[in-house]
Amino acid sequence: MLNQNESWNSIIIIWQELPFKKMRIIILSIMLALVSCTTYSDEEIQEFDEQIEVYLKKKKLSYTRSEDGLYYRIENAGKGRKIQYNDSVLISYKGSLLDGKIVDYQKTPIWFAVKDLISGWKQGLTMVCKEADLRLILPPQLGYGDHELESIPINSILIYELKVFDIH
Repeated sequence: MLNQNESWNSIIIIWQELPFKKMRIIILSIMLALVSCTTYSDEEIQEFDEQIEVYLKKKKLSYTRSEDGLYYRIENAGKGRKIQYNDSVLISYKGSLLDGKIVDYQKTPIWFAVKDLISGWKQGLTMVCKEADLRLILPPQLGYGDHELESIPINSILIYELKVFDIH
């Protein structure tokens, strides 16, 4: 395995060998995406799962857990075809932390491209159709990870209530 200096030296060599400006931009974009990815140890993921399980037990709620660690409850699956990765969705939503603090709220429906959403939303939305209602609990690896947002602390477990109005 390469150490960090060797990795950067390899990247610099590859960078210098790229003749075209467009190709350099593409490679830079890929590098930035890879660097910004957050990875968690198995122990950290297990700890997030335990926190979610304690929350669910305390609140006497029943959710299904996906292989990736998304907890979801489909209140209404909607009608028509399932949402796909390349679709845009018209949704309203409310996001909160495990302690109940609301951190994100959009009462008026707004359009989003599914492919541009956080992983947990992508996963949850592609399980349902137009006019669906669903609840998601996202561990940090499926939410914002170690990126701090204005109202969302680093490594937060997030609870979302989503209402899908339309898809395109």
